[in-house]
Amino acid sequence: MRVLGLMSGTSVDAVDLVLAELEGRPPVLKWRVLHHKEALFPAELRAQIIRTLKSQALTREVALLHHTMGRFYADAAADFKGQTDLVVSHGQTVWHEPPHATLQLGEPAYLAEALGVPVVSDFRPSDLALGGEAAPFVPYPDLLLYGEKGVSRAIHNIGGISNLTYLPADLHPEKVQAFDTGPGNALLDEAAGRLGLNQDTGGKIAASGRPDLLLVERWLTHPYFARRPPKSTGREIWNLEMLDEDAALPPQKLLATLTEFTAHSIARAYQDFVLPYGLDEVWVAGGGAYNSTLMQYLKTLLPVPVYTFEEKGYDSKHREALCFAVLGYLRYLELPNILRQTTGARRNAVAGKITLPSRE
Repeated sequence: MRVLGLMSGTSVDAVDLVLAELEGRPPVLKWRVLHHKEALFPAELRAQIIRTLKSQALTREVALLHHTMGRFYADAAADFKGQTDLVVSHGQTVWHEPPHATLQLGEPAYLAEALGVPVVSDFRPSDLALGGEAAPFVPYPDLLLYGEKGVSRAIHNIGGISNLTYLPADLHPEKVQAFDTGPGNALLDEAAGRLGLNQDTGGKIAASGRPDLLLVERWLTHPYFARRPPKSTGREIWNLEMLDEDAALPPQKLLATLTEFTAHSIARAYQDFVLPYGLDEVWVAGGGAYNSTLMQYLKTLLPVPVYTFEEKGYDSKHREALCFAVLGYLRYLELPNILRQTTGARRNAVAGKITLPSRE
């Protein structure tokens, strides 16, 4: 089956589209990526999403954004019409507050009508209804795609939020662990915005500043870091307003401090919750994989080899959209696609809702 996966994450910069050919069923899945496309959010649309993330949007604005996002996804995917059997859309998360609510925008009917194939979307509520955190959602696809017998590997994604998947050497799904470690690029991008930039490209600004290590230590006392997994988080917590007066540092020093803080929060998560299981290596994907300063910190702080996906022959930008393609493929086959121990749910979920195109 040819499956098109769409993913727009907490970095709020673009939607990644990955067309993959998938064959088989767990525990063996054959796969290959056929095509990748990145569709950048127009500035006005990005601003609307961020307003909604910050609870600054009215009900009407949220409703309009839900349909605007659906049309945007459909336009971005139009190139793939006639090439795919199934479309899988994560949607744009604008609020994530387990165990109470989670909300992803992007009406899937526009994709179904534009491409004329079924669309799987809205994955998170199924897990929330089972008592889970509704995140993280890609551990099982990570296992099927990147697990290797005899190797204890962590797949780490640094998007707006940072999360990891621990893949055991024996590849038993019940031993897979996953959780959000805390902030990824969210704070860094917000700080870069004070300079009129979308991001600190390559971490160059951070590298030119001197971090305030006392602030780093203070921020690391946030109670989220001490919570045991399963756990998940979002921009609702990790924003510069959360840092209050501490965020009043000059932009250069602020970026240096936030980058050091982000790296230490990730390293602490491994130290507290992953290394006790035994770990051979870490593979890093997401936009943070391109931040040389952040990556250098991680390679220094972690006691195992740390690689980017590119260093292992893969593309960092493929990972999440490809994982959602797998999630949708499993849902279409009516197979479990969410591992209960990674979210805290009562049982493995068969998550995702299917929207069918109209027939003439």
